[in-house]
Amino acid sequence: MLNYLWAGMIIIGIIYGAFTGKMPDITNAALDSAKDAVTLCITMVGVMAFWMGIMEIASRAGIIEMASKKMRPLIRFLFPDIPKEHQANQYITCFLSSSDAAADLR
Repeated sequence: MLNYLWAGMIIIGIIYGAFTGKMPDITNAALDSAKDAVTLCITMVGVMAFWMGIMEIASRAGIIEMASKKMRPLIRFLFPDIPKEHQANQYITCFLSSSDAAADLR
């Protein structure tokens, strides 16, 4: 549904620009935005690669498993249907830890 909304707004903007004679401005804005989007994606790929490497190191060192065992009572309370030694427990622990760390930075 939201895709239709965005597509509609873009089409209306292009049609309005065509009728008001501002197509060069719209073209320049679209190209500038595309350049900014590519720059953002490249930056985010680097950041994601860095943090995925950190998480892989933590996983191989056993830090995530240790944190998962310490947080097991909370995770069992929040998600009682997940089996005790399921991999999802470690993923949930990583998520909760990162969310807590992000909240501490504010």
